[in-house]
Amino acid sequence: MILAYEMRAVADTLLAALTGEQQATATRTFDDAARRWIEYRPEPRPGLSLADLEVSARKAAHRLLATALSPPAYAQAMAVVALEEVLDRREDWRRGRHSEDYRVVVFGNPGDDRWGWRFEGHHLSVSMTVADDVVSPAPVFLGANPARVDTAGRVVLRPLAAEEDLGRELLLAMTPTARGRAIVAEQAPSDIRSGTAPSAGPIPPAGVHRADLRPGERALLDQLVALYLGRLPDELAAAYADTLGTDVHFAWEGPPGPGSRHYYRVQADDLLIEYDNTTDDGNHAHTVLRRPRGDFGGDVLAAHRAGPGHSP
Repeated sequence: MILAYEMRAVADTLLAALTGEQQATATRTFDDAARRWIEYRPEPRPGLSLADLEVSARKAAHRLLATALSPPAYAQAMAVVALEEVLDRREDWRRGRHSEDYRVVVFGNPGDDRWGWRFEGHHLSVSMTVADDVVSPAPVFLGANPARVDTAGRVVLRPLAAEEDLGRELLLAMTPTARGRAIVAEQAPSDIRSGTAPSAGPIPPAGVHRADLRPGERALLDQLVALYLGRLPDELAAAYADTLGTDVHFAWEGPPGPGSRHYYRVQADDLLIEYDNTTDDGNHAHTVLRRPRGDFGGDVLAAHRAGPGHSP
């Protein structure tokens, strides 16, 4: 509940810093179809661009994003944003990518019993929904292109290193039998399977079940889940972790080693984690935390509708 108040206060600060025309661009009704939206590609999207904001409003937009992310995840997000300039240089400046090409949009009135917001641009999409002062997170998408920048054989920047390395560590720690169950395809898909769909399901669980892993392997799987939940503020991560249970699957597609296209996903009750390195050289990563029932506030909105004063 404290987090909901913080989000509302920061959202109010942001909207108050905008001109009337900017407010019209930055706001939609709560029931607008664009609320159930995720677009991590360099495509047009609704909302107000950071490039059009004065410093105070731009800082308020960043503060709003920071309410939804833990400090490490916020650092990852800022690295993702900065990589737009790196990618633009790699592409010989042809596409005009820039680190202010991110948009913020608020759905509904932050003082209402239902509202939400999104901060989004290339390789970054964070959606939050608030109902009856309960915050519902997801989707939370972070990508990186390039996924790794080196100099003299050493890493300069690798924002999603933990996500890649821990997933591979889990796979390689398994017994041959468990690894055989976990690897469900020799070739990885070209992108995460949930993609930009407004719904994260149905994607059938696949791979190896947590119960079929040895204790050390289960611990690594638990660490992987905690890593993605750790993108959220402690209040949200703890509440979400308490609902997951132990019915967890881990699936891998593609070669196990680095430097080539590979993919994994973790599935549990109302949980979908996906990681994909989408290019043949293994240097373009997509990751997402989604909730098949809770995406875009599905869980808190169902509880809101079931509450007093609402028809079934």
